[in-house]
Parts: sequence; C-alpha cells; structure tokens
Amino acid sequence: MNTLIVLLGPTGVGKTELSLRVASHVGGPIISSDSRQLYKELVIGTAAPTAEQLARVRHYFVGTLSLTDYYNASQFEEEVLSCLENLFQTSPHVVMSGGSMMYIDAVCNGIDDLPTVSPEIRNGLMKRFEEEGLDPIREELKQLDPVHYNEVDLNNYKRVIHALEICLMTGKTYSELRTNPKKQRPFNILKIGLNRDREELCNRINARVDQMMSDGLLEEARKVYAYKHLNSLNTVGYKELFNYLDGEWTLDFAVEKIKRNTRVYARKQMTWFKRDKDITWFHPDDESGVLSFIDAHLKK
Repeated sequence: MNTLIVLLGPTGVGKTELSLRVASHVGGPIISSDSRQLYKELVIGTAAPTAEQLARVRHYFVGTLSLTDYYNASQFEEEVLSCLENLFQTSPHVVMSGGSMMYIDAVCNGIDDLPTVSPEIRNGLMKRFEEEGLDPIREELKQLDPVHYNEVDLNNYKRVIHALEICLMTGKTYSELRTNPKKQRPFNILKIGLNRDREELCNRINARVDQMMSDGLLEEARKVYAYKHLNSLNTVGYKELFNYLDGEWTLDFAVEKIKRNTRVYARKQMTWFKRDKDITWFHPDDESGVLSFIDAHLKK
C-alpha cells in the first residue's frame, strides 16, 4: 500500500539531510511540512533546502508562496492530500519532513471542525488586545485551557486569541475540541521522530543561528522589514531582528534572543510530539536504524 513516511522533530535536530537520504533510499519525493519554508522570501531564517539539496530530491511546498499570500493548516491539508494522490501514482513511498506541528497533524489526522466564533466575542477580544496587549489574554487562556497554553506559540497573538475565542464561545477547552477522531487516509502513515539530548540540541541551535547570521539573515530581515506586520513574519529569527532594526535592541541582544526563543520553540515542539504514541523515535545520526525500520515496515 502507498506509504507516507513522516520525518518530524524539533527545529535544528537534523531533519533535512536525513530526509534526503530516506527519500533517496525509498525512491520518493519530499513534501515539506514547515509552515515558513513555504514563503520564497524566507530562505536563510527558515533553513530552507539549498539549491543543491533541491536538485538531489524533488521537493514540494518549498518557496511556493509570497509573504502576502494567506495560508493556513486547512489549506495545507487539502493541497497535500491532492498532491499525494498524484504522487502515489508513480511513487508508492513519499517522505514528509518538517516540524510544524499543526501542519503535520492536518495531513495525518485532519483538521478538527471547530465552531464559528461570534462577531461579539471576536471583536471583544481584539479590542482587549489593542487596549491591554497580549499578556491578559495569555493569562486567561492559561486559566481556561492550561494544556493548550503549554503547547501554543505564546508570541503568536492570532493563535492565542483564537484559542481563547473557542473557549469562550463553547465553554469547552480548545485542546478538548481538537481531539476529534482521526480522519481515515487512503494510505499508510509511518511516523519517525528525531531527537537529541537537550544540551546537544541547544548547542546545535546556537551554532545554527550563528551560521544563519553569517549567511546573511540580517540582510534577509531588512528585505522583508516592510512586511513585518504580517503573520508570516511573526517568526523566530525575524521578529527579533525587527526589534534591532527598530532601534529597540542591540544586534548582539537580538541574536541571543533568537537563540533563546528557538530553544523555547523546540521544547514546545517536543511537548506536542510526545503526545503522539504512533511516533517511533531515533537519534538523527542513526541512519541505519531509521532505514532498517522503514524497510521492515514497508515489507509488511
């Protein structure tokens, strides 16, 4: 049966190179499940595959959008399922690699049908946000839905506000409503998680940020500065450099904040992934173990 091999893990763990090797091993293409690699203007800060890597294996959903394009996990689900239907006609094994939790869930499990939020609740929360900032809204979400509070990107005001909207609209927690039964897919899904011990991962993240700065991340941030209000740029690496460009922070301080916020994001990713008992975990250096695991599964 056709199989989607999902290679996931926290940012900086080493998914890209291993995904290329896995894809070459099974003879299939790669679908990126990184919600920011979709944007063609964000190459350095998202650690998008290089031209050489793109030439090695056919990639999908990399550099296909502009910053002003609206996009969400529901669209990703629909477009990936359509793409897979075509790919499986010639490639029975396809790799999906990335770390965007909601995008991976959308493809594997389906987007939950959440209720429409009333204009009164939406407008009321936006008014609070404009007058009081995000802190009181975060705190209310923490009280009403501590599970989702520990998983959501607390700097992404749209996601924080939306989660609280659902809580206030339904009287239930957002996390509770996101646990509908999985949608059935007409293909097998094999989930492989990559992780390193905490110190090793932190060192890799710090080194990667330094490399991004050497590669021109600041210049990339300057080019997209005019669009900093867009949700696509509410992204670690860019928002910190925008504070530097605004004159609020020194460059050294901004770089240290990128490292710290990336480490925080990696912890949130692992909190999310560890809930999923279908994931089999490997160290990224254990290529032979990963390939043997895949081979054993595909023979079943």
